[in-house]
Parts: sequence; C-alpha cells; structure tokens
Amino acid sequence: MSQTATFRQVFSSREYRAIWSATVLSDVGDQLARVAVAVIAYERTSSAAITAVTYALTFVPALIGGPLLGGLADRFPRREVMFGCDLARAVLAALMAVPSMPFGVLCALLFAVHLLEAPVRAAYSSVLPQVFADDRYVTGLSALQMASQLTRVLGFTVGGIAVAFIQPTTALLVDAGTFVVAALIIRWGLAARPVPERPEGAPARSVLATGRLIAADRRLRLLVCAAWLAGFYVVPQALAVPYADGLGAGSAAAGLLMAAAPLGTIAGVTIFGRFCTPALRLTLLGPLAVLTSVPLVFAAFQPGLVGSIVLWVLIGFFSAYQVTANGEFVRAVPDHLRGQAVGLAGSGLIAAQGIGIALGGVLAEQSDPATAIAVFGVAGVLAGVPIAVAWRSR
Repeated sequence: MSQTATFRQVFSSREYRAIWSATVLSDVGDQLARVAVAVIAYERTSSAAITAVTYALTFVPALIGGPLLGGLADRFPRREVMFGCDLARAVLAALMAVPSMPFGVLCALLFAVHLLEAPVRAAYSSVLPQVFADDRYVTGLSALQMASQLTRVLGFTVGGIAVAFIQPTTALLVDAGTFVVAALIIRWGLAARPVPERPEGAPARSVLATGRLIAADRRLRLLVCAAWLAGFYVVPQALAVPYADGLGAGSAAAGLLMAAAPLGTIAGVTIFGRFCTPALRLTLLGPLAVLTSVPLVFAAFQPGLVGSIVLWVLIGFFSAYQVTANGEFVRAVPDHLRGQAVGLAGSGLIAAQGIGIALGGVLAEQSDPATAIAVFGVAGVLAGVPIAVAWRSR
C-alpha cells in the first residue's frame, strides 16, 4: 500500500477495533480512577501533599514497569498477556473500592494497577505491526494517539464531574468494569498468535541485550533521542498554573493552556497521519522534532493568554512526529525483542519528561515560569538540531 491509508481502512480491521476499543476503555477507566483516588486521599488525610504524592503513584510505575515487565510480551502469547493483565487490574481496582481498605494498602494496589499497564502497552505495540504490515500501521497508531490525547483533554473534567455525582468507591468499581470489558474485547477480537522466538537467557539478560541493540543501531538511537525530546517541550504543561498566574489570569486560563497542547496533537496527528505520505512523514520527522520546541522560546516575549494558547497548540501540533518515530522504532526492532524495546524506550521517555518537569520547576522558582519555558525551548532546539541533521543523512 504505497498511498496513505485512511482511517476507514484501519477501522475495517476487526483486530484493530479490538485493540483500539480496549485501549480507550482502559484509559477512560484510569482517568476516572486517578480522580477517585485523589478524592479519597484528600478526604482521609486532608493533606494536599499526600494527595499529590498519591496522584504521582499513578505515573511512577511506568518508569520501572517497562524494563521489568515489558519483556513479558516477548515471552508469552501477547493476546494472553493483555487479557491476563487486564483481568488482574480489574481485581486490583475492585479491591481498591472496598470502603474499609487501609490507605497504605490502597496506595499499594494503585501502584500495582499501573505497574501492570507496562506489559499491556508493550503487547499491543508489538502486535499492531503484525495486524498491519503496511502504512495502515502508522495510521492505526495515529488513531490511538488521537484517542489518548482526547482522553487527556476530557478525562479529568468528565472524571471530576462523575466523582462529584457518585462515590469515589463506585468510580473505582467502574474502573474495574472497564478492565473486564477490555479483557473480553481482546480475548474475542484479537487472533491467537504463537509466542515470538523467545529471547535467550534470563529476563535481565534480555533487558541488557535490548539495550545494547538500541545503542548499537544508529537508526534506533536517533528515533529514541527524537522521542525523548519531549522532556523539553513538556515543561509548559507542568508550569501552566504559575504561568497563567504570571499573565494575571486564573485557574480557568490554566485549564485552557493545559488543554491546548493535546488539542494541537489531535490536529497534527490527524493531518500528518491521514494526508501525508509515508515518505513525507519520514522526511518531516527531523524538522518537526526541532520545531516542537520553537514555540516555547516565544514565552520570553510575553505573548499574552491568547498568544500563549496558540503557541501551545503549535507545540502539540508539531509533536505529531512522535507517532512516526514510535512506528519506525517498533518496526525496526526484531519481533522477539519488541516488547522489551517498547518498555525500555517508554521508560526512558517517562524519565526524560520527569527530569524536564523537575528542572523546569527549579528554574521557574529561581526566575519565573515564562523564562523557564523559554530556556527549555532554546535547549530543546539545540538538542533537536543535531538529531534532525543526523536523521536527514539517513
């Protein structure tokens, strides 16, 4: 298939519909659970700090789950990995809904729920190139990315409204239900496939072998580095509240700013995934990796609220190159190491974003949010240019 695949062609696949539906269901349930657990934490402790730490527990597992559990998708049938992990997450979420559950145990269960997300993500990322061997693969990734960003935009708003009308424990039971339904969709909608060629040696050796593979392959290195540039342009999202305060705007303006980048990503993924040929997407990968950080630089020129929203939409729009980088990376890795490779690259991405957010916060404390964002914009451009040049030479 030499022409760009359409979304209709992608969704005509029963297997893809199963992966897409199960992923969206799980994401919606997770967003609802994040809000519910945050409410429970504040109700029981009345501590903003403990509530923030509890919320952070939903992201920390992604950092360690990739290297530790991503390889499960290479050692067992991938459909069964997704099915089993979703059922396990349903049980854990249901236990979290027990009213008398001690708060410490609740946090441990929350951590476990999100830890099991890593093998599920690794499994579907490894299966998708088998479902689509042509350009429908990248278009399918685009549709998944669009759904993920839309969940981000709507998740907290809808989740907050839902928890306001139902008890947080009921919301957790709903989350458990989404995992059960997602598991059944995968079990009935995805074809059974044999176990990939098993990696040699113990899981730890597989992690090292996959790391060496990525380090030794120049194409894989460039794709990973391009993806990890998100550590620079994620900073505005983290500083949205103090940045809006610096503009003299309120929390509503901060919400608009935080929604701007995901909305821009939806637009970018739609355009680049649907209307750009595969060759053009590869050509644009390098320039877009640089351009994504450029709008941050203009924060130094006091663009105002409207101007800032436009700039942040552009950040999301240009970041659509991540879909191409992700797709090319997964396809370039041998099938029997895909799950582990996806886990390692994903953990590195989470680490890059976490480091960027932490350093951005420190710099904002020492100067101001606008200056911190602008500095990270300049740093992102400087880091992106050599990657783009090296990618063009490929």
